[in-house]
Amino acid sequence: MSNHKIALVTGASRGIGREIARQLAELGQTVLLGSRDLGRVQAVAKELAEDGLDVTAIQLDVNDPESIRAAAKWVEAEHGRLDVLVNNAAIIPEGDTAVSEIAANVLRQAFETNVIGLVGVTQELLPLIRKAPGARIVNLSTSLASFTQVADPASRMSTVRTLGYNSSKAAANMVTVMLANELRGTDILVNAADPGNCATEMGGWDAPRTASQGAAVAVHLATVPADGPTAEVHTDTGRLPW
Repeated sequence: MSNHKIALVTGASRGIGREIARQLAELGQTVLLGSRDLGRVQAVAKELAEDGLDVTAIQLDVNDPESIRAAAKWVEAEHGRLDVLVNNAAIIPEGDTAVSEIAANVLRQAFETNVIGLVGVTQELLPLIRKAPGARIVNLSTSLASFTQVADPASRMSTVRTLGYNSSKAAANMVTVMLANELRGTDILVNAADPGNCATEMGGWDAPRTASQGAAVAVHLATVPADGPTAEVHTDTGRLPW
């Protein structure tokens, strides 16, 4: 089997997802850019390809099981395996809202994309991931999902009132750990990456970190060696207490 890596990044049409795709491709990997907006992600793929990177745009809506199945079938037909899966696609469906006031439909939206969509994509692609030697799965997380930080009155995280996003990302952390436990004894490592507060369309353009800096955390976990971590959440300074 070739040592060449095949990677798929969801939510790759903008922000951190786009930068993760770029950085993996700069390492020599073939990167599949997944997005529900095919036109937008095709434009991104064209730009990256013009820089000499090996990228392909594919339509992948994490909220649509048929779209997920179609993407998995395409990956199988074209590549036969998947070495790296980065579950980046996510939403923050609410603004600053108290727990006592948040609408149920906002919570449903967050969990549909950030948890159910993540699990659906991973389940569909897992047979292809198992075919790859030393595969890596990276789920994007956040310090806002850290019980340790949110419970600390001295932490800025304790002041951010986005229950849907925070709680769905905390659930995604549990998905990360439980999948890693399921795959212990294989050579597949599963971790979550906290990119930090990055200047993106979703995170706000006044954030202190660049999308490139945030992406580097996920890229590191996507390329850790066989003795690297699994079932952990990491920032670029080490393991996140959560």
